[in-house]
Amino acid sequence: MSPLAVVSPPTKWHHVSHVIDRKGPFCEDDFEGGQEVKSFLESCKVLVVGAGGLGCEILKNLALSGFRDIHASGMDWINDGHHLSLYAYRQANVGRPKALVAAEFIMKRITGVTVTPFYGKIQDKDEDYYRQFHIIVCGLDSISARRWMNATLVNMVDEDDPESVKPMIDGGTEGFKGQARVILPTLTSCYECSLDMFNKPTSFPICTIANTPRLPEHCIEWASVLEWPRVMGEEKYDTDNPEHIQWLYETALKRAQQFSIQGVTYSLTQGVVKNIIPAIASTNAIIAAACCNEAFKIATRSAPFLNNYMMYNGNDGVYTYTFEHQKKPDCPVCGIETINMTIRHSETLQEFIERLQNEPSIKLQNPVCAPPLKPCICKPRKP
Repeated sequence: MSPLAVVSPPTKWHHVSHVIDRKGPFCEDDFEGGQEVKSFLESCKVLVVGAGGLGCEILKNLALSGFRDIHASGMDWINDGHHLSLYAYRQANVGRPKALVAAEFIMKRITGVTVTPFYGKIQDKDEDYYRQFHIIVCGLDSISARRWMNATLVNMVDEDDPESVKPMIDGGTEGFKGQARVILPTLTSCYECSLDMFNKPTSFPICTIANTPRLPEHCIEWASVLEWPRVMGEEKYDTDNPEHIQWLYETALKRAQQFSIQGVTYSLTQGVVKNIIPAIASTNAIIAAACCNEAFKIATRSAPFLNNYMMYNGNDGVYTYTFEHQKKPDCPVCGIETINMTIRHSETLQEFIERLQNEPSIKLQNPVCAPPLKPCICKPRKP
């Protein structure tokens, strides 16, 4: 019998080496490969904003793709119930910050990777904090948080310093649909350029939810908008508090039974009061993989990265398509053109502010930049 060859066991990132060891047919022209690329991948500092269903998948994929220095940012803590369905969270971690638990889980399972957690709002950090990163990956469920992150990165750009451009990779999911996009601040269309693609959240007339409810959503809105303040007074309900959600669900269910309306569920109650669509694990996995693939390509230049938008639809099959979302010259964040607005003679200041908030091409979150209000989302670019 011929002796068997002794084969050294593959390293944890052996599959990554196959991609970046040598130049391939899809590499960028200036790609050299080898140890220099490996060293940069190991030292590349990546920030993942959001540590929920999508953020956890992104953290795991980045760690398995060869990134060694990862930071996780999140302001939520783990609730008993639906949060425990996420792979990193267990019953013993209820009440702890998501970012901290996710970081511990990744480092326990994948040795050689450092995940530094930050528990708090992204607005709590200044521009110096974000300058340390090479790539920012967002796995958020909040449009306002994405807008703030986008505006901050655009404002950080110094035209004389190419390293001031921090690529932002944004992922998002809604049920069986999702999207991944690459944003190069001031160079490609930014998040603000695409606000007109988002539908205005559904709202229901008070008269309908109070007198003639016809849908399960009407009953839930009645419970949260009218019944909660009547019973609880000035106490505000917390959309992350399972006891509050349970009260709203039970109250809405009784209302629905009175009007012979079916369809009020706990998950629907969550979706209505939090304006969210329940996450689908498979969609999160697909979008997280797409985001991490773009981060890997940007860091290694082993293939051209996305230009600049990928949509996924899994409702009736598996369908994806890509397109380039055009940069808007009059974008209030990254644009260089001014926006002219006509003021009606009878228009009050409050009406004008509401128009700034609702205008599809502007949608300012807080047009009045004066204490005690927070600064508006549209940060002017540096000259």
